[in-house]
Amino acid sequence: MYLIKPSFLLKRLYPAGLEWKRESPDAVYLTFDDGPHPVATPFVLDELKKYQAKASFFCIGKNVAERPDLYTRLLLEGHTAGNHTQTHPNGWKTGTTQYLENITAAEAHIDSRLFRPPYGKIKRKQAAAILKKGYRIIMWDVLSGDFDTGISPEKCWENIALHLAPGSIVVFHDSSKAWERLQYALPRTLAFCKQQGWKMEAL
Repeated sequence: MYLIKPSFLLKRLYPAGLEWKRESPDAVYLTFDDGPHPVATPFVLDELKKYQAKASFFCIGKNVAERPDLYTRLLLEGHTAGNHTQTHPNGWKTGTTQYLENITAAEAHIDSRLFRPPYGKIKRKQAAAILKKGYRIIMWDVLSGDFDTGISPEKCWENIALHLAPGSIVVFHDSSKAWERLQYALPRTLAFCKQQGWKMEAL
């Protein structure tokens, strides 16, 4: 069970200081979690280049260690990287000390002050400690659902098309699990943004 667009009540469960949406009249913010991935990440980068779009990649430290060339490529092409932990733990099921240690381990591979909690699950104490370390915690305004193997590629695109608006922070995943839906929905998202005259910017 997940919400494509986070509700006011959901946001109230989390502490202040988390970023869900940006104030912009003409820009959207595409983000990609869980990479780098040997197939999905090059595809995403190639598609972004076609539209001169910039995006943000919330990377898992162990994946960066395995594929440093892709991490370097996304930075050289003008995209931003964010810390998505070293091994993708669920914050609700992980102690705060252990969780922070996982983020610190990822810092050896990812030079960024942007952070997104895996699964979007983070305790108030964890969030407070991360903000104190100088991170910006980036959540989202539109969840594509590309990770959901129970929905079709068409449904994934519909999730985006119905909710995307200027200022939206959109979540995709450059991962094996999301690949079928990602390769269908991302090109349509990019074309739609261009048609609307919206810029696609990195955080």
